Amino acid sequence: MQAVLYVGHGSRIKAGVEEAIQFIKSSQAMIDVPIQEICFLELAAPSVDEGITKCVERGATKIAIVPILLLTAAHANEDIPFEIEVGKIMYPDIEFTYGKTFGIHPKIVDSLYDRVVEQKVAIAEDAQVLIVGRGSSDPAVKHDLNEIAQLLADKYAFNKVTVCFLYGADPHFDEALLQLQEAPQKQVFIIPYLLFTGILMNGIEKKIVTQSPNDQQLILCENLGYHKYVQDVLVERVNELLEKEQISQLI
Repeated sequence: MQAVLYVGHGSRIKAGVEEAIQFIKSSQAMIDVPIQEICFLELAAPSVDEGITKCVERGATKIAIVPILLLTAAHANEDIPFEIEVGKIMYPDIEFTYGKTFGIHPKIVDSLYDRVVEQKVAIAEDAQVLIVGRGSSDPAVKHDLNEIAQLLADKYAFNKVTVCFLYGADPHFDEALLQLQEAPQKQVFIIPYLLFTGILMNGIEKKIVTQSPNDQQLILCENLGYHKYVQDVLVERVNELLEKEQISQLI
């Protein structure tokens, strides 16, 4: 019997974990699979091995592992694959497959634009967008987020779209805020490229309040977690993985 196991990042903030759970649960109704479970890599329960066990206890013989991650870095490339290998040792008769992160997707770009529009502020002709990523030492994260920024600028004709990071990559968010003070654009939409509420989102809010220059309009947008388009991407990633599994069985 087929199961889908959704692997979230986890958060120390309870509200962030609850947001993740509700987001995934609202997506499950769109997936035609009898067994669906949620787990987290860290900072929240159940763990990945507990999630795998729950699937097996419910009768799963095949488990599709879906990462609830925006971009591909160490968690997607190393941590989740490690947990899958542990699962294979625990349950050698279970067939495991592994899906893709949300990655670069047109609907992600559209969701970013919607986060700007939701602010109900007239968008200036020279408006700038600053996308704030979590960050990673993996250069692919910086490359992919810059590509997403370029797609946003091209599709919606923003004067300038730049990226920065909270850790692990340059430029840092603090550096980006200082650069904004010297920028000619007076209206800047700041979009946290984060899925859910958490310590990182709280830190962004505090820094904008304390470091906003008087002559600029820094507009903090919502993160991406609840957006319908992000949900569409999740459902697409799950179905891609299930279809890939079906094709591999026919070959």
